[in-house]
Amino acid sequence: MDKAQLQRELARRYKPVAETKEDRKRLFEDPELKAAYDALEEEYAALDALLKARKEAGLTQAQVAERMGTTASAVARLEGAIVREKHSPTFATLKKYARACGKSLRITLV
Repeated sequence: MDKAQLQRELARRYKPVAETKEDRKRLFEDPELKAAYDALEEEYAALDALLKARKEAGLTQAQVAERMGTTASAVARLEGAIVREKHSPTFATLKKYARACGKSLRITLV
């Protein structure tokens, strides 16, 4: 079987399980899982804000990178860094990203 045939066969067999509201409710009955999920809320909200700004501007990572004076891979790392605690982007970098998307950066503590 060649690579293309193998990929078609895997695609045919792969059937992801749909997540339902009942599944989520059942999972969140576990207090440890719920706490871990809630702990990630801020990171995913920040990532969502970045991606939403880029989407609303109709820009690719490469276009944002060009406007920021960096590379597309650097923008990909920036977007990924929000949910990974490995490297935190600086305020200046987030500001450049926002401006590249035609936005301004505003941080709110609630």
